[in-house]
Amino acid sequence: MATLRDRSPQEMQDLLDERPTTRPLRRGEIVEGEVVGTGREGLIVDIGAKAEGIVPPQEMRTLSKEEVSALRPGQKILVSIVKISNREEPILLSLDRAREERGWRLLQTYMEQGDALEALVTGHNRGGLLVEVEGVQGFVPLSQVEGVRADEAERVLTDRAGSTIRLKVLELNRRRNRVILSERAALQEWRSQRREQLLEELQEGEIRHGRITSVQDFGLFIDLGGADGLAPISELAWDRSRPLDEAFKVGQELDIYILKVDQENKKIALSLRRAQPGRWEEIADRYQVGQVVVGQVTKLVDFGAFARISGGLEGLIHISEISDRRLGHPKEVMQERDIVPVKVIRIDRERHRIALSLKQARVEGEAMGFVFDEAGGILEVPEEAPTQLAVLQQEREGPREEPEGAEAVASEAMVSEEAPHPQEGEGG
Repeated sequence: MATLRDRSPQEMQDLLDERPTTRPLRRGEIVEGEVVGTGREGLIVDIGAKAEGIVPPQEMRTLSKEEVSALRPGQKILVSIVKISNREEPILLSLDRAREERGWRLLQTYMEQGDALEALVTGHNRGGLLVEVEGVQGFVPLSQVEGVRADEAERVLTDRAGSTIRLKVLELNRRRNRVILSERAALQEWRSQRREQLLEELQEGEIRHGRITSVQDFGLFIDLGGADGLAPISELAWDRSRPLDEAFKVGQELDIYILKVDQENKKIALSLRRAQPGRWEEIADRYQVGQVVVGQVTKLVDFGAFARISGGLEGLIHISEISDRRLGHPKEVMQERDIVPVKVIRIDRERHRIALSLKQARVEGEAMGFVFDEAGGILEVPEEAPTQLAVLQQEREGPREEPEGAEAVASEAMVSEEAPHPQEGEGG
């Protein structure tokens, strides 16, 4: 048998290379270990030390029963060293503390980089949501929970239990074991990014699925999947016979028509009625070319005036069809909300447009009780005309202030889309 003296230098080096080396372990250190098996005291883990380590049940409480059952011999796991014992006793390890330490480090990174993260909602109290991030307990104050009103807070918070939500770290204080997070900040950031993406993706004229986020007197705000657009009241229905707050509810999902995308001002104008072409056909069937009906002027533009007739259809009275004399602008003989007699002179079913004429309806209009001035404007309206039109009470109350922005975008979109060539004299 060869002794150490008999071995060559290379053989000695090979022996040294093969000899297992161990470095001093430190309490609180996180190391990688390999699952060996399960004993009476807990999970047996080899961490490359002289003695094996044990993870007792109370040090792996953050693992679900399914996760514990899934642990198999040979599997690599991270553990924290709780107690270093002598050779006769195993080293005490913790899965929970390793996971928590890793969680704190991750949270610090997320906060420094401003990134969003996902967390599990474990419960709630009167102040907000309780969450867990990589073994660390955090808190989302009620003011930072998205879409919660005070009168429904208890129900909404209860329903959130067990769900995974997206959050941003607002405050981190390990000494006080304090982690404050915000769902609202994370969603605002995501929505901002998604809005830019949607503004690039959306095509005018396409139909998208959306969800109502707000019901206002002037229309609906609808979420298209990260960005809100406005469907003004004039674009909600072909036949508006129900109050807005009765016909639509927050959270209601519906198909919506993309009316206009304003890249410069980051605004999206929507139309609900144009997403229902079959309804337009149904209402248009009530009318025939040559028929004289009562209408209400909804908008004046350089090339004419838009008027809504019974059923909610809106048509164009081209400036050449307003008066027998040449006009510089429709406002010379009419104003918005004027009630006028109009003749249907064209129905374009393919493009969903109706062309109307005021001057061609003068004879029938006078027979109905309308009184005209020399320029062709209306001096008197018969008492029964509003009833024939079925004007909604909110429209009879006179003009109201409407917000700038998306409403204006919608109006501009409607004008640009509906405007015919001056020689065509057709409407929309």
